[in-house]
Amino acid sequence: MSFYFEDLKVDQTAEYRKTLTETDVVLFAGLTGDNNPMHIDAEFAQQTRFGERIVHGMLTASFLSTVIGMHLPGPGCIYMAQNIRFVHPVHIGDTVSARARIVELFADKQRVKLVTECWVRDVLVLSGDAVVWVPKRPL
Repeated sequence: MSFYFEDLKVDQTAEYRKTLTETDVVLFAGLTGDNNPMHIDAEFAQQTRFGERIVHGMLTASFLSTVIGMHLPGPGCIYMAQNIRFVHPVHIGDTVSARARIVELFADKQRVKLVTECWVRDVLVLSGDAVVWVPKRPL
């Protein structure tokens, strides 16, 4: 779904869900070059405070791009800014729910501020906010 700026209202929400697999982690590491052993080496990760491998934080955060770019506001919007705070680790097999909620509209610049969060079950794993530009309805 895609919204024009005029269609948007404060408190509109959207969600995208994805269950993370081993393949997702391996592909993300290969694509980005982030081969941190925390994510790809079980023996290394076992010796850390997490006791096992964790999913790349930026892989989890990338689902915010999906919820914003594909659902709210949707195709045609352009990311301007994203603040992220990683709150809790995500593990292979977890289902991440990426959520966005509109908190402010800036009509003069066609910008929208959204609260962004990722959850695994009832645990907040990532929090932040984003600003995106949204096109107006064509004349």
